[in-house]
Amino acid sequence: MHVVIIGNGISGITCARHIRKNGNHDITVISYESNHFYSRTALMYIYMGHMRYQDTKPYEDWFWEKNRIDLVYGKVVQVQPESKQIQLSDGSKMAYDKLVIATGSSSNKFNWPGQDLPGVQGLYGLQDLEMMNDHTKNIERAVVIGGGLIGIEMAEMLLSRAIPVTMLVRESSFWNNVLPAEESEMINNHIRKHHIDLRLSSELKEIKAGSDGKVGAVITTEGETINCQFVGLTVGVHPNIEFIKSSAIETNKGVLVNTYFETNIKDIYAIGDCAEFKDPLPGRKAIEQVWYTGKMHGASLAQIICGNKMPYQPGYWFNSAKFLDIEYQTYGTVPAKKVDSQSDFYWEHSSHEKSIRLVYDQESKRFLGANLFGLRYRHHLFNQFLEEERDIKYVIEHLPAANFDPEFYDQYEYFLKEAFNKRYPENRIQEKVASGLKSFFKIFKPSEA
Repeated sequence: MHVVIIGNGISGITCARHIRKNGNHDITVISYESNHFYSRTALMYIYMGHMRYQDTKPYEDWFWEKNRIDLVYGKVVQVQPESKQIQLSDGSKMAYDKLVIATGSSSNKFNWPGQDLPGVQGLYGLQDLEMMNDHTKNIERAVVIGGGLIGIEMAEMLLSRAIPVTMLVRESSFWNNVLPAEESEMINNHIRKHHIDLRLSSELKEIKAGSDGKVGAVITTEGETINCQFVGLTVGVHPNIEFIKSSAIETNKGVLVNTYFETNIKDIYAIGDCAEFKDPLPGRKAIEQVWYTGKMHGASLAQIICGNKMPYQPGYWFNSAKFLDIEYQTYGTVPAKKVDSQSDFYWEHSSHEKSIRLVYDQESKRFLGANLFGLRYRHHLFNQFLEEERDIKYVIEHLPAANFDPEFYDQYEYFLKEAFNKRYPENRIQEKVASGLKSFFKIFKPSEA
């Protein structure tokens, strides 16, 4: 059986690797982005000089031949389900027995005047990185349109080369469609602390060309002109599926699939950023454009292709990222706006660069989710708290076991417990810290919120 995978990102490559682990099928991976799989999340570090491209490849170039995974560099322009073939841009065709569409995403554009000028681009793949490297040489200012994770990454990349950055964010606070108000405000302040010109409630109206024909300025909806020589478009991404729109494969925003990643066409599947679940699982989005879920998609589909058919069961939501110097982790359900049936406990350190939010059910006190900023906690323990339906008191009592900050880092769980007891004296958590350790905290404690 010949399995053809279109796309060599984390979803497609994980699927290929797990098919090889579990079967003897012929496997071909086709990509028009790069010859070999690389870590897309490491692109920023290449630009910043922390890594080289070859350092971002998890597997040596000989790995693919040794594991009998054929790599083809080419662009698929059409899928022909009736003959079970795909057509490439060079006119050649390839037959398949099973086809996996794992083509990821493309950066959004919203028909702004001037959006196609040289020096205007998004940041998703290797070609985007190469363009950004060329477009930002010897420039005086850059403007990043949009917030979110890609926007803050691009701003940090530009800062690493001492390029002044203005960020235009449509929302009234950074990423406030995802983060609750306190965390969003904390990130606002952190961005400004790094001398990024953050403009909230500000939108792009037009991009103007300079005398050299490249980008020369942006005009905001408020009528302000900001001179710049580079514009980063980071207003989200969309599934990269244009090449199948003319086929009989059902699509909406993405390729429509069921919980087995099956499309409406037999033997054709879709995974990763480009897949859209017809019936999303409770608490999950129809399109999951996250590295972790892409990896799980690939592993799950490999099992299905190898005869172990089971529905996709991703478990509890989790994600991690970095806002300049502040690391971020989220587990379970943490809504941006408070839900009536839920309560939360929020603690923020006086430095305003560390915080913990724990969300729980108002009636049962069952732990539902957490946001962590500036602290490192173990994923498997938070997953365990959720699976075992632990209450909020149990979670706070056991937070020290979850912390995996490096040795000699300040620890804050004792103060979190104190803050909880002051706020909810009726649900007081009994002190279990040994008296000597408690004294140590009080003498050497970091400044509190």
